[in-house]
Amino acid sequence: MRPPVREFQFADTHRLIPAKWSEVGTVLARAAGRGEDLELLVELDGATNERLLGEQGLVHGVSIFELLYDVPYARIVNAAFLHPAPYGGRFNSGERGAWYAGVERETAMAEVAARKLRQLEDVDWPEEEVAHYDDYLADFEAEFYDLTGRGKYKDYLAAEPVPECYAVSQLLAAELMAEGANGVVYPSVRARGGKCVACFRPALVYHVRRGARLEFRLKAGRAFVSGDVVEVG
Repeated sequence: MRPPVREFQFADTHRLIPAKWSEVGTVLARAAGRGEDLELLVELDGATNERLLGEQGLVHGVSIFELLYDVPYARIVNAAFLHPAPYGGRFNSGERGAWYAGVERETAMAEVAARKLRQLEDVDWPEEEVAHYDDYLADFEAEFYDLTGRGKYKDYLAAEPVPECYAVSQLLAAELMAEGANGVVYPSVRARGGKCVACFRPALVYHVRRGARLEFRLKAGRAFVSGDVVEVG
């Protein structure tokens, strides 16, 4: 069943990104002892960095004309589309990413925690894991396909965050993308009553700004609760 298209207006949606990719500094700085060493590492990294290559039109799947330039946090937005997971996500393939965000911060937290807990379980990590994420806020005012109808679109909302569960939703996204769709709004499967946005177009990710830094304390086999997250900056 093809979902309907509706006009949505969302302010202050939340996308949580590992703090090591923060705009305030590069993760490579930890490996460099002097300023000139950092410059060399950044240059070397740029030779194979998909975001930098994509901004030069050298990555298949995203046109150089779609990307953002000379606006705040353009690097953060472009990276979401140029650094997809190898097998893609719920509504994107491994060739092209999307900007995923929770309409509510609690929703974004629950979605991130589910993925992190799955990773800990996959490697059988026994200790409590502490991870830091930056909350990037963005606004939307556009038409999106609406998958929030009660029970109508459950085939696209598999609960397990593993690639094989996303085949049906990725196929839908590919069909919608081919028709020029902006993205989809769908119910969170991690946070009861929460909503998520998967935006297919970089230019529609509007008024991006960095919010709080959050600290997650998670342990495999232990259910996630909102109290496992605190603001640290």
